[in-house]
Amino acid sequence: MTESEDMSLSQRLATWARLKSPWITIFNSGACNACDIEIIATLTPRFDVERFGILAKGSPRHADILIVTGPVTRKQAPRLRRIYEQMPEPKYVIAMGACGGRGGVFQGLYHVMDEVEQVVPVDVYVAGCPPRPDEIINAVVETLRILKEDVGHGGKEWRKKQPAKPAGPAQSAEGGEKAEAGT
Repeated sequence: MTESEDMSLSQRLATWARLKSPWITIFNSGACNACDIEIIATLTPRFDVERFGILAKGSPRHADILIVTGPVTRKQAPRLRRIYEQMPEPKYVIAMGACGGRGGVFQGLYHVMDEVEQVVPVDVYVAGCPPRPDEIINAVVETLRILKEDVGHGGKEWRKKQPAKPAGPAQSAEGGEKAEAGT
């Protein structure tokens, strides 16, 4: 039996709807708002993202994708975490711009987190300061590709980083143990 046969009809319908019409919500934790202006430009008729089914929602309870812009400050971190936890599963995060990814010009300041990944797991990074609207659209499409892979593997767990295996005794090129220095 394949994964798609294991899924109930309602699960397959919900997955189909998520793939055909991703709903996004935007979290801005500060900065210059250039990324937010580019998101607004993406949502205008010039780029017509509604043809892809992309719809911006004000409530995280209805969103599939969270787009984070600006550097995450220590004050905003609990709020970002709360918004992420309010989203229904499966939920995906896009860190947008230099500030959203690693803090940008604000990196290293006492009140700025080093990266968004310290607060919520990030699935896709969009480079640029600010990223162009077509890059934002590509990030959403990439997120949908990841969603499709996750559905095929039964969830997001398959993408989690595995802990490194403990190193055993040092091996030589012949497969035997290396001699310790001084023996």
